[in-house]
Amino acid sequence: MITLKNVSCKMSGKQILDGITATFNKGEIWGIIGPPGCGKSMLMKLICGLYPVTDGDLYIESENIAGMSEVRLVPVRRKIGMLFQNNALFDFMNVWENVAFPLSRMNSGLSPEEIRLKAFERLKAVGLGGSEEKMPSELSGGMRKRVGVARAIITEPPVIIYDEPTAGLDPVTTSKIYDLLNEIQSRSQSVVLTISSDIIGLRSFVKNILFINEGKILYCGPEQEIDHCTDPVVYQFLRGLDEGPL
Repeated sequence: MITLKNVSCKMSGKQILDGITATFNKGEIWGIIGPPGCGKSMLMKLICGLYPVTDGDLYIESENIAGMSEVRLVPVRRKIGMLFQNNALFDFMNVWENVAFPLSRMNSGLSPEEIRLKAFERLKAVGLGGSEEKMPSELSGGMRKRVGVARAIITEPPVIIYDEPTAGLDPVTTSKIYDLLNEIQSRSQSVVLTISSDIIGLRSFVKNILFINEGKILYCGPEQEIDHCTDPVVYQFLRGLDEGPL
């Protein structure tokens, strides 16, 4: 589904990613972790085509998007559903209109009523049936996150990216969000990429982990095996989570 071959990226002359090679297959759930400023967010921007690849090749469903024009990137971006860290809901739209927005922009051939009904179905699936006509300002943080999830999956994209899906949420709500994401993924064959600072919660959801530090991959493999990684940066990072702040 997604293949990166020796991908590098520079911003204002600074090397952000350096020689990233990885493959994310259909149905896989990946966690992207690492210290602040390591390049996690830039990797997601490259995959979404929001920032250009400096060197290397980046394939989305066999299409190399490195150097691709904005016009050609449009249909590629439609293959990606995104949950933004701050939810990025439109405050002038009600809940169902927010969820329906990506579908209404895709020229899907659905009528306005069909799009509305599909938005209602997605909201019911994330436990927000009955909240369709509310405004985002009327919702709790956890509810707004669920709206963001419903919007990310409404087009049934082959790639889903969750950026800090539990940021700012209490432990109970965090657990419910990860339960929701697991339930959604059980019915989907999408490849899921998740960035999160909540490493403990993230590990309850993902099956594989990509660890980045200073733009380079230090670990890429099964979640349960990262504890055996001997790289000193990975080792200290994980032990720091167990023992408190480094």
